[in-house]
Amino acid sequence: MIGKQHLLTYIYLLLYITLSSGVILYNKWFLSTRYFNFPYPITLTMIHMGFSGAVAFFLIRVVKVVSPIKMTFKIYMTCVVPISAFFASSLWFGNTAYLFISVAFIQMLKALMPVATFLVAVFCGTDVLRCDVFLNMVLISVGVAVSSYGEIHFNMTGTVYQVMGIVGEALRLVLTQVLLQNKGLTLNPVTTLYYIAPCSFVFLSIPWYILESPALEVSQIQFNFWIFFSNALAALALNISTFLVIGRTGAVTIRVAGVMKDWILIALSTVIFPESMITGLNITGYAIALCGVVVYNYLKMRDSRSAQPPSGIIPDKAVQDLKMEKSYDLYTPDDEDEKKKKSNVGRSGWNSSGPDSRVDEEAPLIPSLKSQLGKS
Repeated sequence: MIGKQHLLTYIYLLLYITLSSGVILYNKWFLSTRYFNFPYPITLTMIHMGFSGAVAFFLIRVVKVVSPIKMTFKIYMTCVVPISAFFASSLWFGNTAYLFISVAFIQMLKALMPVATFLVAVFCGTDVLRCDVFLNMVLISVGVAVSSYGEIHFNMTGTVYQVMGIVGEALRLVLTQVLLQNKGLTLNPVTTLYYIAPCSFVFLSIPWYILESPALEVSQIQFNFWIFFSNALAALALNISTFLVIGRTGAVTIRVAGVMKDWILIALSTVIFPESMITGLNITGYAIALCGVVVYNYLKMRDSRSAQPPSGIIPDKAVQDLKMEKSYDLYTPDDEDEKKKKSNVGRSGWNSSGPDSRVDEEAPLIPSLKSQLGKS
């Protein structure tokens, strides 16, 4: 029988795939001039950020379900502000692409995400340029190029917007690792929205004032509260479900779930939106790119496992982290004599030879942060 914890993990995965697919299809319907006809992606993104920030503020300052972390002005300006800027830009560009290209083609272009992340990481010095990874990036790029060539309704403007959104997301991921993780900051789902959502809202207000504010003033928009509210609520639920999945699963699981979500989206988009047609060349190119993505994930998992110490060895950083935890007593052979002199009450130490010391085969996707915001 499936254990309770495993069943809960499967429920979270199903919830993540459902919400992620639903939000993308909802945003396409919301922004498209053929359907709801609200062609203002910056406004929609600002609604999502404002709603998420307000809910996070209510949970932290009013209900006080969690406590805010110790955030200094220097950390906020050097870490939160640049991360929020790239996060806002990735959402802005990604949502704008819905106005020009189909959901299926957008998912195919998203196969370029490992390429952008790898190049940005090499540029920032967090990764090294290797021949095997580079050839794999070439394979992904060739697959996306073939898929783009087979696109019936190819639009350069929408493609450029989507690629810019991918680059912005890659910059955000790398900066999150460089700026936040290296400072030892850990953000839970609520605190992430609490700090990043308002800052992203401010950044989005600049292009909104220049590009969309004049159009909104003269256009006749029929405001439907329940549609706007449900869309913002779905985006918030997606953010939280992403955090829950990252917290309970490993990198392999979350990436496999992402691949499944992409295929589901491609199939559903062709059914829900008749104008979203795919060709055999689309599928061939995306299959080539997907093979590259699978190989890339395998290489990253192999590197992650090889970097982990043997089960009987505790690295210095792990020892320091364990000492910081108040709920565990670190057990080491050097302390055995001293522990025998003390009371045996509360002896719940961590034995390096016990079952808890086994190396997890699925390393966390973001080991110290676990706060990747889902794209709304």
